[in-house]
Amino acid sequence: MDHIPAIGSVMTPFPYVVQVDESVRTARALMVEHEVRHLPVKDGSRLVGVLTDRDLKRALDPSLGLPPKEQLFVRDVFVPDAFIVDVGEPLDCVLDHMAMQHIGSALVTKHGRLVGIFTLTDAARLLCRHLRSLFPTRSGDEVA
Repeated sequence: MDHIPAIGSVMTPFPYVVQVDESVRTARALMVEHEVRHLPVKDGSRLVGVLTDRDLKRALDPSLGLPPKEQLFVRDVFVPDAFIVDVGEPLDCVLDHMAMQHIGSALVTKHGRLVGIFTLTDAARLLCRHLRSLFPTRSGDEVA
């Protein structure tokens, strides 16, 4: 990497999404099936927020006094103030904001339409690739 890339070149494209009127059970099943922890939330074609596995775990905690999971919908538990960035936003700016605000994902848009998602898992994967390019794997003959 010889320059700071735009978020669009390192995001996960075409993320799974959930509609705001879907049940929490449906959203959880989608997360489990696809092994994801963040789902962009749409109301029709309009991007309205993000649902995280953490949001779901909290909502399903019986001590909170929320309705049973059969009666909960995405609209009841999602985060409407998601971090949304344009596909051309520099990666360092996105990472800095995520770190400063303790945010686990950024929804990536182009002309106002969802095109991808960037999560802390994506950031870790990117850092790992970069470190391996800087420090190639040793043969294993070296002593620690």
